[in-house]
Amino acid sequence: MTPFLKSKAGIAIVAGFFILFIGGGARFAIGLTLRPMVEELGWGRSEIGGAVAVFQVVTAFAMFFAGRAADRMSLRLIIGGGLAVCGIAIGLMSLVTQPWQVFGLYGILFALGNGTASVIPVSVMVTRAAPERAGFANGIVSAGMSVGQLLIVAVLAAVLATVGWRSVFFWLGAVHAVFLGALLPLIPGARAHGIAEAAGAPRAGLTLRASMRKRRFWLLTGVYAICGFDDFFVSTHVVAFAQDRGVDAFMAGNLLAMMGLTGLAGVVLAGYWGDRSGPVAATAASFAARAASFGLVVFDQSPASVTIFALVFGLTFLMTAPLTVLFVREAFGTAHLGAIAGLITMIHHICGGLGAWIGAAVFDASGRYDAAFLLMFTASLAALALTLMLRAHPKPAG
Repeated sequence: MTPFLKSKAGIAIVAGFFILFIGGGARFAIGLTLRPMVEELGWGRSEIGGAVAVFQVVTAFAMFFAGRAADRMSLRLIIGGGLAVCGIAIGLMSLVTQPWQVFGLYGILFALGNGTASVIPVSVMVTRAAPERAGFANGIVSAGMSVGQLLIVAVLAAVLATVGWRSVFFWLGAVHAVFLGALLPLIPGARAHGIAEAAGAPRAGLTLRASMRKRRFWLLTGVYAICGFDDFFVSTHVVAFAQDRGVDAFMAGNLLAMMGLTGLAGVVLAGYWGDRSGPVAATAASFAARAASFGLVVFDQSPASVTIFALVFGLTFLMTAPLTVLFVREAFGTAHLGAIAGLITMIHHICGGLGAWIGAAVFDASGRYDAAFLLMFTASLAALALTLMLRAHPKPAG
């Protein structure tokens, strides 16, 4: 084992990467299995879309409370408990026969676990361990979500094509059990020192309540709300949309996996870019690319355009993830990093649930996704405008 991997920062980055690897792959299983599930069970897409919407809301609240807890409690307890709940819930999805079971297992139980073992407590863990390179370190661990999307979804697409959608959920539950046993010893146990304290200085910054009185907080919240709205519309519906437009089922599933590959490049670039020049430029570039990709598919839905859309959107999918702690640290300080970042991410995920549900409702009403894509195009332009309003870089209050 190299000296880096033995260091506090190295251990935190390795653990964080694989925590987000399994979480990033597992949460996309519902998009991969959406069409075969509704066809076998005789449901509408809006029933699965509704479960995804509930998942987003429950995950959002779980992230917020996990972020607050990460400022005070053992990260091993928080993250390990979340992984355990995820494995049980996603494994039991292999047995569902009624929509209420999907709402309960995926929408509530899996959501609680996924939100608890999520990017917020992982970001707190990594930022404590590597405060001087927080953007790049969080970019690396956030890349775990992209690699998980790439590798896990690719494997699950093969499982889906050969033995069916129920096996997808069974094997995800088994993989969670393996990862829990391997990662638990790497996660800090006793309450760690604060982020700035780890660097030798006292923590400073605004409380959550004081941050919410600032205009910059609400601009930032608006940006992340639209980001989630886009993200989970695409991740929930892109496989079904690609199949609707003539892409075969196996290739459509692998298209979601390939989004993970381009997302890997995007998230590492965002972390490096954020450390060098701040988080605004990378975020603005992300929404400009999103607007262009949505604009393309509004006018042309050929298989080639659908593929280009998915890959370009995939590049942007996780770009804002490592930038959250940079935005918060820059504007509000580090004393309540978990709580503030958790609240912003909570709103991101609630709006993500709305995006997933709206996509399903639009399709069930019209048989197409056209109006939803136009809405996402407009929303991305609005997010770009809000991001440009964040160009000022105020120093956080002590």
